[in-house]
Amino acid sequence: MLITGGASGGSAAAQPVPAIRVLLSHPETLVRASLCALLEQHADISVIGQAADGQQAVELARRGRPDVVLIDIRLCGLDPLEATRQILAEAPTGGIRILVIGPEDWEEQLFAVLRAGARGLLAGDTDPAELVRAVRVLARGEALLSPGATRRLIEEFAAVPDPQRRTPAELEELTAREREVLTLVALGLGNDAIAGRLVVTYATVRTHITRTMCKLHAHDRAKLVAIAYESGLVRPRRAFAAAATTPAPALPTAAA
Repeated sequence: MLITGGASGGSAAAQPVPAIRVLLSHPETLVRASLCALLEQHADISVIGQAADGQQAVELARRGRPDVVLIDIRLCGLDPLEATRQILAEAPTGGIRILVIGPEDWEEQLFAVLRAGARGLLAGDTDPAELVRAVRVLARGEALLSPGATRRLIEEFAAVPDPQRRTPAELEELTAREREVLTLVALGLGNDAIAGRLVVTYATVRTHITRTMCKLHAHDRAKLVAIAYESGLVRPRRAFAAAATTPAPALPTAAA
């Protein structure tokens, strides 16, 4: 499926723009059909395949090279974590984005897939329009974390003391200001809000985030959030209390 621009001033039509190629991976046939029908209603989205299990998802992703792979966390066979790893390992850097959907009570699995490189998390009861928006956001190379999919994940998983969890060595390489910016990113503040909180320019915030990503080897904002919580730099209950004092903070959905 292609979307094309109209002709302008009698000139030839604009070059065709390829639609976003989506691979659906869900264990239930009816759900896959419903998701396919939902996405195919939009001219800028094309469903190139449907997988019933993890191994099939890996094989279809290898052959079809989708832009976005939607994976249900309850996928059978090859588990979603390993499927995510294999899909991303074989894809060009940034070539495929993984969007995971699942119930909130699967917090450990959701967090593990996020650490493995998933770029988006959505709750299973997400509004259809939000799912379509998520596909477009990931296709642009950005990340999307749904509050419904991550709140319990953060409260239940990140808040539990883990003797095996260690602060990444790279975290010590961050400057005091970079750690401060990382903390605010993990609270859910967008770049504008961070700039206002620290009384610096928007460009300065972008620079700090970019440097922090490089030092922590994080490919996007979602990975920064995961590192901040996993390392203990930000604690969930404290984070929610702090975020509540900031009017309507932006979700960490955009790349730096």
